[in-house]
Amino acid sequence: MRFSKWHAHGNVYLLTDERGLTPERVRAEVGDADGIVEVVSTTADQAEVVIWNPDGSTAELSGNGTRIAARWLVSRTGASEVRIRVGPRETVARMRRGDVEQELGEVAVSEPERIAGLEVVVVDVGNPHAVVVGDPDELPRVGPLLETHPRFPDRTNVQVARVDGPGEVTARIWERGVGETSSSGTSAVAVAAATHGEGDVLVHFPGGDLRVRLEGGRATLTGPAERL
Repeated sequence: MRFSKWHAHGNVYLLTDERGLTPERVRAEVGDADGIVEVVSTTADQAEVVIWNPDGSTAELSGNGTRIAARWLVSRTGASEVRIRVGPRETVARMRRGDVEQELGEVAVSEPERIAGLEVVVVDVGNPHAVVVGDPDELPRVGPLLETHPRFPDRTNVQVARVDGPGEVTARIWERGVGETSSSGTSAVAVAAATHGEGDVLVHFPGGDLRVRLEGGRATLTGPAERL
């Protein structure tokens, strides 16, 4: 099976448009990548993909994975706007001066709740997130604790975020089925929604910055995607 290698702020994915991945094959092929994007169908401006985690599980959505798929499709077809579908969720992507701007769709933010002694904001971005406002250096303790907590029977992505000021936040990410990652698109949206609710938010991750716009319960995400 042939793969190309892509990254979004150091969040590395393999991409293939050949079918036939299984959980066992993913675990054998993924190496040190953060996941695999399997393209299962394409037209000139649309692609359907499956996002695989390194442990062989699949993700409901990945902002970085779909952004990489969008960049890959544009490089093949030259389309100015593309649609990337993951299961029932569809993102719309446009090229913006070297970055990819994505409409990721609806975001649901729950009221804060106490989980494992922590105040957690649960956010649904098409995939699950648990956001803790605090010191990002606490992530190695908080991430695995919440990922597998009984509150989340299908496990969850975890972020620990520090609000730096209006429209700006710094965070680290514990990705479900992966561990700590340098960047995550849906995590950026979850952090922005949990800490700001609406408006434009600049999210600082170890791998780089992502820009989020929240309006009317919907999210737009802008960031890079490059082939290695």
